[in-house]
Amino acid sequence: MDIYQHDDSFRRKGFEIIAGIDEAGRGPVAGPVVAAAVVLPPDLRIEGLRDSKKIPEQERTHLFWDVLSFSLDVGVGIVDHDEIDRINILQATRLAMKKAVDDLRSAPDALIIDAVTLPSVKVKQFSIIKGDSKSAAVAAASIIAKYVRDMVMLHYHSLYPEYNFKKHKGYCTEEHLHLIQLHGPCRIHRKSFKRVMELVLPF
Repeated sequence: MDIYQHDDSFRRKGFEIIAGIDEAGRGPVAGPVVAAAVVLPPDLRIEGLRDSKKIPEQERTHLFWDVLSFSLDVGVGIVDHDEIDRINILQATRLAMKKAVDDLRSAPDALIIDAVTLPSVKVKQFSIIKGDSKSAAVAAASIIAKYVRDMVMLHYHSLYPEYNFKKHKGYCTEEHLHLIQLHGPCRIHRKSFKRVMELVLPF
């Protein structure tokens, strides 16, 4: 079953308006977690649409604009580093997803969510492991979330160029961990993450 047939199977069950939901930024040690909710038209087929993690950056940019242009509805939710430290990354991810659903212009009939559930959202939900590889709507949401978060991290690169955020986007690369050790964490590093605090140099 391809990603479009997967979503069609839910429509045949009576869920006409389906929002796919995914996040970007759960794994990094700096910056926000960003979630997106996307409602695709039933007959839409976007060439190359797939899990954003498998798409080169230039192609992902083109797909971002295709999804944004042709979707029936798109919502985005962002939870920053301070809130992540306060409530933990899982709860921050759920909060970002709820914000994305709330950002939609109208309530969907069902949500297809990559891997998690949203107890505070009173809409029928289907949590699917690796949903971005199985559902067209979730794949579209993964592209929106990834692109938006990358743009946020490029902005942070302009503020904190010594961490080279434009390259690693806050993920735990060897270079990034070395730069944290060299400079100490900056304002957007997630202080509750062990990988950050264990690298802080003693004064």
